[in-house]
Amino acid sequence: MTDSVPILMYHAVTDAPAAVIRALSVTPAAFAGQMDVLSERGFTPVTTARLAEAWRGGRALPRRPVLITFDDGYRGVHRHALPVLRHHGFRAGVFVTTGWLRGRHEIRGAALDTMLDWDEVSELVAAGIEIGAHSHTHPQLDQLPDDRVSYEVKRCKEIIADRTGCSPTSFAYPYGYSDRRVRRAVRGAGFTQSLAVGNALADPSQGPFALRRMTVGWGTGLEEFTRLVEGRSVGRAFAVDRTLTKGYALVRGTRRIARRAVEAGVRA
Repeated sequence: MTDSVPILMYHAVTDAPAAVIRALSVTPAAFAGQMDVLSERGFTPVTTARLAEAWRGGRALPRRPVLITFDDGYRGVHRHALPVLRHHGFRAGVFVTTGWLRGRHEIRGAALDTMLDWDEVSELVAAGIEIGAHSHTHPQLDQLPDDRVSYEVKRCKEIIADRTGCSPTSFAYPYGYSDRRVRRAVRGAGFTQSLAVGNALADPSQGPFALRRMTVGWGTGLEEFTRLVEGRSVGRAFAVDRTLTKGYALVRGTRRIARRAVEAGVRA
């Protein structure tokens, strides 16, 4: 059994991302170079479902497993990333925000950049890409009341199942935020594994509903990317991010307590 596995978190793959997501985007050339690194160093991409199944004691993982994941569902995943993945024979997972995708369920003006449409999602499925859920409207789930959390999780799953013919089993938390209540809702909706951020290698001790990922963005050069996937200097690369994340978690926890106190006062 592999003790730790790099799970890479991508967003848009484009030469001209919207300003609001630029830091989380990569150019097509950068993405192609990063996939070359994985190929040259003998990594085998697997899906989130395959990893979680292996860590539950099921199928064994291949040598040097890695997960390639994309959040939100930007169109560049189909236009630019898919040909590269096909070239290498790589698996990947795309976690879609169903209210942002172009088509019948689209919430006009909500998406941050040009998104996939459902025909493109179907082509991803046909290419062996795992389609996972990323909520319906991309809210901060841990800041929502229980009924809204349930709606976001279940609605996303229902739409994906309806449009692809396959019910998703993997979920990724918007912004990486979750708490026990959110994780319980995701599990209760029938998902069997879910992804956070954390900017660290994933390992079985994290549990199937809090698997950590490492952010790959505009400033990730090939040398740094190579260190990340090989587990070298991960702590140093993301030290500031983790400190900020802990601070945000404290603030967000305080906000939740305050909100619930207000809600209790209103009910009283």
